[in-house]
Amino acid sequence: MSLQTPNPLLKQARQALLRNEELAISAVEQLPMELFPALLRDAFKGRHNRMVKAMVAAWPFPCLPVGTLMKTSNLETFQAVLEGVDMQLARNFHPRNQMKVLDLRKVRHEFWTIWTGTEDADCSSESGDEEQVVKVLPRYAVRRRLKVIAELCLRPGLDEEQAYFLQWAQERKGSLQLCCANMKIWDMPLFLIRVILSVFHPWHIEELELHTAWDLSTLTRFATYLGYMRNLRKLSMDHIYKSTIWHSNRTANREEKCVMKLVSQFSKLHSLQHLSLKGIYFLRDHMKQILRCLRSPLETLSLTGYFVSESDLNHFPSCQRLWQLKHLAMRGVELWALNPLPLRLLLETVAHTLQSLDLQGCRMEDSHLTVLIPALSRCTQLTKINLYDNDFSVPILKDLLLHTDNWSKMNGEQYPAPVECYDSVYIDTGRFVHLCPELMDALRAQRQPKGIVFATDICLQCGVRSVYDLGPRLCPCWQ
Repeated sequence: MSLQTPNPLLKQARQALLRNEELAISAVEQLPMELFPALLRDAFKGRHNRMVKAMVAAWPFPCLPVGTLMKTSNLETFQAVLEGVDMQLARNFHPRNQMKVLDLRKVRHEFWTIWTGTEDADCSSESGDEEQVVKVLPRYAVRRRLKVIAELCLRPGLDEEQAYFLQWAQERKGSLQLCCANMKIWDMPLFLIRVILSVFHPWHIEELELHTAWDLSTLTRFATYLGYMRNLRKLSMDHIYKSTIWHSNRTANREEKCVMKLVSQFSKLHSLQHLSLKGIYFLRDHMKQILRCLRSPLETLSLTGYFVSESDLNHFPSCQRLWQLKHLAMRGVELWALNPLPLRLLLETVAHTLQSLDLQGCRMEDSHLTVLIPALSRCTQLTKINLYDNDFSVPILKDLLLHTDNWSKMNGEQYPAPVECYDSVYIDTGRFVHLCPELMDALRAQRQPKGIVFATDICLQCGVRSVYDLGPRLCPCWQ
């Protein structure tokens, strides 16, 4: 019988077991292993928590990707899972206890597709095949510590489920291999972060997001932990502030040492591929040092805010760590005040790999776009581009659109309404409604766009843009 075509009789058997939960629990050790995955899914769906606990305790496969089943938070069911893990840990060697990994991440997982024969939103193409899943490990492998993989979103008000899990993990850190693959930190005191990182060791973290509003001195104290994250692939830092006003050379020197200590940690991030910095103003003039520290090429570089200097930008084209970029975002960077030639040279270098480009809010003018058009026309892998909130005229926008016949993979284009659509700071709706179709026609003469929008700046009165896609949609002030 194929695993991809579940037998209706098995479904009836599962339903009967859940109707007679006492009998099912008493017989769980004798159940065929092929029945376990679908039966556990049914138990989760019906919140048969005692059955969940018993099945986790007797789980016969190497991996239990249970996070996939927890679509909505339910403390009782989550507690049942962890109690089942405790039961399995308390047992001596048992031929049916093959679980080596408990995956609590709420991500899609191919395991459930293979064993239940269903394609739903919780199933994916993550690595693993049937042979790997059902493989019986040697006896010595059974004795290894169970690996628990989690995602943590740390903020002052932890929900009950996460608070319970952290307490459970703290009490068992000596008997489990605890791994946090994805950690998000929101405004949590550093001393609590240190406690958590003593349980979930930093070298297991693959993705880290910092939304802390820490001052620079606090970030520097955290930097040591950042340096331990040798497997970190994705780093995002958002709005971290300087701690003092520079009222003396001594203070400035102390803060410069803090910045350099942070920068030095990037040399230890051997696996970093995605870097996002938002509003990190104290890194102005330090991007050259950061990029030189990197050990592997970046796929994503996202810089948001007004902190990129001329010297930073000048280094980009010669930095080999940027030569394989797939995603470049410089949203809010004041490119209008910088020479656009280094950006053009970078775009020419990554033309064969770049898939998305975000230059929203750079306040570029016609002279800047004129420099960039030759490079943009060579970016044949682009699928998305965002040029909102720049100041371009109708002729230069037409010139750009006429040079995009190589953009065959493009499916999302966002352009600013031309400057001719404005009367001072206010939108002239008549010009907007007339000029945008003209630009659309110019583009359609080259290729058929899949998704394209022209938009005004955000309205100062209602905070909404007027947009033109399939037709004009004006902000509420004009409706």
